[in-house]
Amino acid sequence: MLPVCANLAISQPIPSRTTQSVDTRSFPEAWSRPIAGSILSDSILLAQSDEALLHLYNMRFERADSIFNQIEARYPNHPIGPFLKSLTLWWRILPTLTVHDVSLDKAFMAEMARVIDRSDQMLKRKELVFDAAFFKTAALGFRGRLLSDRESWLKAAQDGKAALDYVFELAETDPLNADLLFGVGVYEYFAEAIPEQIPLVRPLMFFFPDGNKERGLAQLELAAKHGRFVSAEAAYFLLQIYTSFQPNYAKSIEYISLLRDRFPQNALFHVLQGRVYFRWGKWELATAVFKEVVSNYSNNLPGYIKPIASQATYYLGRQDMLDGQDRAALAKFLEVIKLEESFKYDSFFRANATLRAGMASDRLGKRKEAVFYYKKVIKQKDHANSRERARKFLKAPFGNDSP
Repeated sequence: MLPVCANLAISQPIPSRTTQSVDTRSFPEAWSRPIAGSILSDSILLAQSDEALLHLYNMRFERADSIFNQIEARYPNHPIGPFLKSLTLWWRILPTLTVHDVSLDKAFMAEMARVIDRSDQMLKRKELVFDAAFFKTAALGFRGRLLSDRESWLKAAQDGKAALDYVFELAETDPLNADLLFGVGVYEYFAEAIPEQIPLVRPLMFFFPDGNKERGLAQLELAAKHGRFVSAEAAYFLLQIYTSFQPNYAKSIEYISLLRDRFPQNALFHVLQGRVYFRWGKWELATAVFKEVVSNYSNNLPGYIKPIASQATYYLGRQDMLDGQDRAALAKFLEVIKLEESFKYDSFFRANATLRAGMASDRLGKRKEAVFYYKKVIKQKDHANSRERARKFLKAPFGNDSP
């Protein structure tokens, strides 16, 4: 693979990978300084991209695609065309990750293959080398993300390794471009964090350089606050980090609020806001959010699809159980099961809704129904010890005194 920096005019010293002292208060907006030989320095393209991404993240996909088509027509044979098309597919896939809906995977992978192929052709011709490296790295990164979500760890690692041929060198072309720091920050954080969380992948990390979670967080925060193309993606990563990898309520609220304020029509961010409140026991706030999500689903608002409604309904059922409203809770858990019946995968929400349907039935004195649900859980994919709990309640009914 061609080294990026060897083909670009670099007017400043290349920084090392160590943490640098940067005044983040005066950090410039990404792409405020032109990069020679890149269409991403085109002011018209930047304005079009800003508008399209606003539509995309608000799940107005048709409007985003209309602008993406204009950009592709303006830059035929450039990897930006298929890459932008893949973003619409990605944001249709993302809200369905809980149910492992793979119906759009093939189309998404095809667009990513087109991005990589066009980028490789440009690299061979030494044409628009920065753009070729940028979009190839982005395509490998997004493809690797989907592969990891599908638990194809080896293929995901291969894409990650290929992306690393470029990701640090791209950042070095302009150390004050927050968008270029995004890929570095993702790698730095997760190269250290994922082996801690998922021991299965530790052997694969032998072939990768060490990461640094603290440095990665700093870079992702810069990308979230000052990025142009990847600000929302960076904020979404930070939200995941602060809710799952190193829980922090204040930080989770900061980033979900940022996303909700910028993109109020994004159904995924909407339900995640409720989940943040629920996770930290803000019951009233969570309930209000989840009721809005269910209402938007009932009214067929764009983006409010079954997997989103399923999550909201599940947590409303959890709240009903906490309030001792077992009949209402049972109805909601059965609604979760109905919402997900068309999906083959036993999600966390389906498995635990089935478990809790049994628990609610037990408290309502419907032991026969409770046993039916517990036996069903045992046949489903295990999530958060759902099978173990089902076996426990088969032996002794769940009640108010149960842990």
